[in-house]
Amino acid sequence: MSESSLDPTLALPKSALALWGDRWPRLRPWLLGAIALGLALAVGLALRQLLLQVHYSAVMAAVATTPASSIGLALIATALSYLALTGYDSSSLQYAGARVARATVLLTSFVAYALSNTIGLGPLSGGAVRMRLYTAAGLEPSQIGKVIAFNAAAFGLGMAAFGALGLLWGADEVGGLLHTPPLLLRLLSAALLVGLAGFIWLCTKRRGLRIGRWSMRLPTAELALRQLVISALELCASAAALWFLLPGQHLALPTFIAFYAIAVTAGIISHVPGGVGVFEAVMLLASGGSVPSDVMLGALLLNRGIYYVLPLVLATGMLATYELRSGVAAPVGRMAVHLSPRLMAALTLVAGLWLMVSGVTPFTEDAREILAHLHVPLPLIEASHFLGSVAGLGLLLVARGLLHQLDAAWWGALVLSVIAAVLALPKGIAVTEAAMLSTLALLLVISRNQFDRRSSLFSQRLEPEWLLALGGVLLACVWVLFFAYREVGYSNRLWWQFELDGQAPRSLRALTGVALIALAYGLWQLLRPPAGDVAVTTPEEIERAAAIVRANPSSDGCHVLVGDKHLMFSPSGRSFLMFGKQGRSWVSLYGPFGDAREWPDLVWQFIERANDHGGRAAFYQVRPATLPLYLDCGLHALKLGEYANVPLPDFSLKGAKRANLRTGVNRGEREGLLFEVVPAEGVAAWLPQLKQVSDAWLAEQRGREKSFSVGRFDADYVQRLPVAIVRRDDRILAFANLLTTDARKDASLDLMRHLPDAPPGTMDFLFAKIMLHLQAEGYERFGLGMSPMAGMAERRRAPRWQRLGRLLFEHGDRFYNFRGLHNFKDKFEPDWEARYLAAPPGLAPVFILADVAALIGGGLKGAIGR
Repeated sequence: MSESSLDPTLALPKSALALWGDRWPRLRPWLLGAIALGLALAVGLALRQLLLQVHYSAVMAAVATTPASSIGLALIATALSYLALTGYDSSSLQYAGARVARATVLLTSFVAYALSNTIGLGPLSGGAVRMRLYTAAGLEPSQIGKVIAFNAAAFGLGMAAFGALGLLWGADEVGGLLHTPPLLLRLLSAALLVGLAGFIWLCTKRRGLRIGRWSMRLPTAELALRQLVISALELCASAAALWFLLPGQHLALPTFIAFYAIAVTAGIISHVPGGVGVFEAVMLLASGGSVPSDVMLGALLLNRGIYYVLPLVLATGMLATYELRSGVAAPVGRMAVHLSPRLMAALTLVAGLWLMVSGVTPFTEDAREILAHLHVPLPLIEASHFLGSVAGLGLLLVARGLLHQLDAAWWGALVLSVIAAVLALPKGIAVTEAAMLSTLALLLVISRNQFDRRSSLFSQRLEPEWLLALGGVLLACVWVLFFAYREVGYSNRLWWQFELDGQAPRSLRALTGVALIALAYGLWQLLRPPAGDVAVTTPEEIERAAAIVRANPSSDGCHVLVGDKHLMFSPSGRSFLMFGKQGRSWVSLYGPFGDAREWPDLVWQFIERANDHGGRAAFYQVRPATLPLYLDCGLHALKLGEYANVPLPDFSLKGAKRANLRTGVNRGEREGLLFEVVPAEGVAAWLPQLKQVSDAWLAEQRGREKSFSVGRFDADYVQRLPVAIVRRDDRILAFANLLTTDARKDASLDLMRHLPDAPPGTMDFLFAKIMLHLQAEGYERFGLGMSPMAGMAERRRAPRWQRLGRLLFEHGDRFYNFRGLHNFKDKFEPDWEARYLAAPPGLAPVFILADVAALIGGGLKGAIGR
């Protein structure tokens, strides 16, 4: 009897910890979302305090009276800023030692920054764009990782350097606003500049920097100085884009740049999409008594449209126009087309937010006069206002479906954008709004081919982050409503006031209706039955999958016949993927099989199913050609090793490298070994002997049967495929089951077992005879399986994962015969193909690989033991 059974309280901490560990994956998004929502509330309260004396009409008047020349200068500064941003990518590519065509750099940089500036999370959103386009341009994932890291570090250093310069120049003004001694600010900025100078000095003296376990390769001093110049140009241009929108009497440019750098940094740190609210709060605080708050807020609103929304529209249009070309030949062009769903989703989010805010703000006096002059019926105005707000909510909800390339989301976004564009005119002569929505509809039509996932919107689950973000948008609309109608006193009569001048009641009804619809949708999402548990694979499903595999050129799919994996089929039933579940890890083996047009949908479905269950999705041993499927979903690729494929048309036993193989065949023939391939229907007669060979081999290896990516000796499985045997007279000495398909292109083997007393060279004899047999049958290649950790980069600055893999390959024979396995396969002179693990970033791959080991070993005990 254990000690814990004597005292029940001793088991409580462990059970509580286990319970918390099970619930943490589901609670984590809610907790992070709640923190973000709390931050949004804090920003709202801060803005409310800053705008106590500001009226909505004054802000709109400031926007309307902005000179066209100022807007033109802001557009020029915006163009210069985005042009300067391409310098970040040029520098980062030089740092990574990569060469990319200038046109590709311009396209990638513009699209990446247009997306990340709008939705925030630059290293993730912009990084995904760079991963796709630079991969298509021929860069390795490790090089692209360096590019992304360099961009983030260069941006941070640039903001710190020139924010410090601006602070040093304008310390008196900034100190007065922050109620901080100017001398202290000058000392802080001087310390930053000294630290930056020290960093550049290090770049001249050393090639690397190590702090504890953390290390990085330093750029050259020339590259660092060039990047500082680029950062200065970009910061000045982006700050000028806002500065030009202010009236003549405003903050001095150095002081303005200092506050601009602080505001941008605060927006990035907050992780609020685009820094909305945070950036504005800091700039309003900075304007202090120099610029009236209504003028500053009007300039900030214009700046949002010019610097953020307009580039997003242009980037989306740029990628969508690739659809108009008949067959984009260039790899970068093809990849650019596949990025359009991301930008369409972001643009749809912006349009939805625009409609929501428009629904809680009054139309202009000019619009009122036009509506009155045209005698537009009041019911039409009321209905347009209400339905426009509902359409905005609908666009927010379908944006997630666009991100996942759902055809239903495409139809929903198209219908809603067209309806909202038509309603924008009777709603309040909102010409700009109608133009924005019409542009969205046009871009949706152009990019129609990218939204081909046949799925229902109602079958999709919104993640906690989406539900909380939706709540945050509604709270923001409530704030805008009270700000716009601050002078209107509340009374019950407002709800029933229907007249042309009743703008506050109209906005109140629209927001209430939208809030009720959002609440109903959110409750339905939360209370709907959870997705069912993973079902046990049935014989009927295995037969369906087997039929797909037989028509597939890849023999990897034959592993489905083992019957130890779960299956997920496409809606049409023409495609499937097989996967195992261990702990929180959902691991697909090899990825999808079947109709390649359905693979993106299957990958998304699998990831969503895992997310619904609080799990982490991964794809094990995927090929390089399929990596874009997983990169599109935000997964990262880690190299596992290399797979050996022997080209069969030119295979022979001649040549010095195959001398040992030739010797083994000749020795086997002298010793009377006979080779035979038993068809699947004839395996049953040999099954007892095959079982004896298998049991003897397992006993000698002191191991047990594996699973998942390795087959096991199961009577049903062994009889489904042909078996190659080596016998002497009627006694079987060795065998291997052959994984083949009706396409007769690709073949491989799974179980390879022999008797302990089999003559030396028996397995060489078996392998050589199998390849000669498959060659005669017309097969193109023969797979010898993967060599783990082979082919890892040998460079000193290679990614840590590859350096660890190289270390294991060279010195890990104590744990696994990495080098011996590779040498055995290499004597067949195969073509080596990289195989990858596609998994979420961070520490997730470590846990996934541990779970994969448990899946293969049949549990934790099997993973640790043999």
